[in-house]
Amino acid sequence: MMKLYYAPVTCSLASHIALEEAGADYEPIRVDIRSGQQQSPEYLALNPKGRVPTLVTERGILTETPAILAYIAQTHRAAELAPIDDPFALGEVQAFNSYLCSTVHVGHAHRMRGGRWADDAEARASMTAKVAQNMGDYFGVIESRMFRGPWVMGDHYTIADPYLFTISNWLEGDGVDIKRFPKVADHFARMKTRPAVAKVLEVVNAKV
Repeated sequence: MMKLYYAPVTCSLASHIALEEAGADYEPIRVDIRSGQQQSPEYLALNPKGRVPTLVTERGILTETPAILAYIAQTHRAAELAPIDDPFALGEVQAFNSYLCSTVHVGHAHRMRGGRWADDAEARASMTAKVAQNMGDYFGVIESRMFRGPWVMGDHYTIADPYLFTISNWLEGDGVDIKRFPKVADHFARMKTRPAVAKVLEVVNAKV
């Protein structure tokens, strides 16, 4: 059985949903980020980056959301969560997920993680002030150029969908009205109606 180390309101939600959608045999294990559990010796032995998600498999440990999502899709082909046999289409899925990981997530992190990039208080405040504009710009690109509909890649649901849903969930906190992006807003609402998503949200949002 695989083990997924996750934390609420983090990008680990995407991998959590994908595992549930795939019908995978896994155990979700909550990491208490507020208490600093991600920096404990025990957790750092699993993931020296001190972040979530971490997926423990029979072959070893995987980190980073795009890699975990791709692994889930490739090891659970019956779920058809990615166009595994079409190299170009798979590349498109990976390109979308890479954009979320390398650009959109980083833009969001400037709101509360400015200390990763700057020690100066004014510099961190400037980064925070820029988050709403940047996130709006990034989602403008997704809405107008990248989202095909009704799912991210078109008619077929893929690993790009739980990832977009996860980051869309951060928009309100970043000062961006999701209604500015009708296609993304519709996608966000429809994702909530999926049984796998509802089940995972119940687990993630449960009080401990």
